[in-house]
Amino acid sequence: MVPHVLRVDGVLVYHAELAARIDRGELLEPGGEEREIRACAVHACELIAERMSVPPRVLDTWLWNRGQESRYKAIPRHRCRTVYY
Repeated sequence: MVPHVLRVDGVLVYHAELAARIDRGELLEPGGEEREIRACAVHACELIAERMSVPPRVLDTWLWNRGQESRYKAIPRHRCRTVYY
C-alpha cells in the first residue's frame, strides 16, 4: 500500500511501460521490478521521515492509513504473488 500511496502522490514515478502494466492490473513477477518498487518506497520513506522529524514507523502508519481513502482505492496498485511478505 505504501508504494501505491507514494506513486499516487507523485513521490514515486514509474517508467511508462511499468505504470501501464500496473494500471491494467497485471501481476508483477516476484523480484526485479517489484523489489525495486518496494526498495524505492523504503528509501523515500526514510528521507521523508527524516525531513518531517518522525520515526519511519510512524510515517509508514500514516501512509498506510492514507491508502485506505477512496481516492487511493480507485486507482490500481501494483500486485505480486509471493510468500516473502
